[in-house]
Amino acid sequence: MSTTPHHEDEGSGRRGVSRREFLARVGIAGLAAAGVTGAAIRLHRLPGRGVPPPARPLPSWAADRDPSGPGMVIARGPDPAGLVRAALRGLGGMDRFIAPGDVVLLKPNAAFDRPPWQGATTHPAVVGALVAACRAAGAAEVLVTDNPIHAPEGCFRRTGIGRAAEAAGGRVVLPRAASFAPVSLPGTLLDGWPVLMEILRRATKVIGVAPVKDHNLARASLTLKNWYGLLGGARNRLHQKLDRAIADLAEMVRPTLSVLDGTRILLHNGPTGGSPDDVRAGDLLAVSTDGVALDAFGAGLLSLDPGSLRYLSLAAERGLGTPDFSSLHPREVGG
Repeated sequence: MSTTPHHEDEGSGRRGVSRREFLARVGIAGLAAAGVTGAAIRLHRLPGRGVPPPARPLPSWAADRDPSGPGMVIARGPDPAGLVRAALRGLGGMDRFIAPGDVVLLKPNAAFDRPPWQGATTHPAVVGALVAACRAAGAAEVLVTDNPIHAPEGCFRRTGIGRAAEAAGGRVVLPRAASFAPVSLPGTLLDGWPVLMEILRRATKVIGVAPVKDHNLARASLTLKNWYGLLGGARNRLHQKLDRAIADLAEMVRPTLSVLDGTRILLHNGPTGGSPDDVRAGDLLAVSTDGVALDAFGAGLLSLDPGSLRYLSLAAERGLGTPDFSSLHPREVGG
């Protein structure tokens, strides 16, 4: 397994930067190969330095919605890879989002050392199909990463995500201490927080792919909560204000595309599950450029009212998306 680990934003009030400005400020550092076998990375100081590097803002990787087509596509069927292909076709094809030469960061949920059937992590076949679609659209590289709760190498192996990603032409990047640097996000809980900046700074496009699952603190773990896996540091400190932290994550990461993996749904004892009784077959996958809308749709799959998820209303108040997913005129297709 490989181990190479906006402009003015309306509605948020924060000053963003274009990708060109971002790269000019921080440069593109080479990624050194390094294995990580411990628990989730907590360190973020660079080797040989006594203080963290200066905080930098992240660019926006967001893609514009096509006004002539649906803003969300829901694919239904039993084949996970087929669902990815059908959903992407319905949204205009992956080449609408990925251009030749792009470096794509694909962020699955690989947080736990669990087999795929438990539904605690993204389905490996979904990851493989997304990597393949990016490569077919001309992506020069597809980097697949997460900063798991359990040991990263074991998580990517046991979940099957590592093998599926690399078989499709992607490269798994395991986090290491030097991968992290603080992000600038004024007015949020995450301002100054260590993130996987070394990997993010290389990406020209970002895609998140998250399973649908119950969560003991957030009530639902969906696409917005998935960005938690880009953070280092003592992340449990965010649990006291988790709704606000998830809304902050939605502000921090403006992805090119978000994917909701409902192939299996973890209904109980999330986020880890463990019993077959906790999981049911969902046989669906949804894609959109609006993660807030996807999470509102996903809430219903968990028999939750989207209005009960405070982080969705907080994100919507900042202009980061709409919880009224029906306003995107979702299209249902067979997978």
